[in-house]
Amino acid sequence: MGRRVVVKLSGQVFGMEQAGSLQEYAEALSSIKGVQPVVVAGGGAVARHYIDHARAWGADEATLDEMGIEASRLNARLLLSALGDGAYPQVPATLSEVRTAADSGLAVVSGGLYPGQSTNGTAALIAEKIGADMFLNATNVDGVYDSDPNKNSGARLFAEIRIADLQNILVNNESVAGGYDLMDIIALKAIQRSSIPTRILRATPDNLRRAILDGGVGTLLLHD
Repeated sequence: MGRRVVVKLSGQVFGMEQAGSLQEYAEALSSIKGVQPVVVAGGGAVARHYIDHARAWGADEATLDEMGIEASRLNARLLLSALGDGAYPQVPATLSEVRTAADSGLAVVSGGLYPGQSTNGTAALIAEKIGADMFLNATNVDGVYDSDPNKNSGARLFAEIRIADLQNILVNNESVAGGYDLMDIIALKAIQRSSIPTRILRATPDNLRRAILDGGVGTLLLHD
């Protein structure tokens, strides 16, 4: 069996204006020899649409989480269509189902799994469960900055950063709440306790290829 690489793919990739590029992601993920991709799809704009309206109408947070999970699984099905016969045909709904799917040797695409977990946290737990050789968090920024680059044009990009330092940045910038989509505490703990090589990068097909082949993109997380 080749290397297993878990990819959290930003929900932004699945937006109506970007959905056509999913074929490029599918080709990038399936073209690298000796690598089994296990992808976790984010919910993106579809999830936010339902969550924002339901929240305004008084839905509880657990229900909102469930709606987000359903949206991410719909996105996962879309990517499965692009991958075709090279992918496991079902979207797993539990960690055990992800493990079974990964044991097939085919590409696997999951959405969210459990209420209360972000797809970042879910992806990190999946990486831990299946013994992944690498975890790539493909998001909407080039990597980890010393401040939110969406708000500060002078933000500095780190080539590498200690997990403890990243945790401090996330807390100080209130990023855990979702404004600056990097990692959450669940994800960081799973990465750290399992020593999973992890990189945060901007989601593009070429960046994924580069990160898997030589690692020369984004920010590498250093274990303490």
